[in-house]
Amino acid sequence: MNVAELAEKLRLEVCCGASGLDREIKGGYASDLLSDVMGNAEEGQVWITLQTHKNIMAIASLKELAAIVLVKGYQPEEEAREESEAEGLPILMTGKQAFEITGEIYELLKNTTSAPPL
Repeated sequence: MNVAELAEKLRLEVCCGASGLDREIKGGYASDLLSDVMGNAEEGQVWITLQTHKNIMAIASLKELAAIVLVKGYQPEEEAREESEAEGLPILMTGKQAFEITGEIYELLKNTTSAPPL
């Protein structure tokens, strides 16, 4: 499954980085602690977080993540938007709580990827 399909199926708003919607998703990682994501997220995962500052892009790029999903209606700060566009690394948004959207992503991915989704 790619990021565009995930966004469509779960009605996630594509905020920025739309040129990367074809990135393949290999799983997901949910955390708001940047050091945790840096140490444990894996390439191709979708990162679920409420963090909105530019450092999310640094971590997502370093770890070669597929996309970032912001929860609770949070929107990325301008510098994060600019980096997302420049790198083609999508930031998606939802009004749902992290617990809810993580479960939905898990259910969707467990039937479409060969690797464990979360």
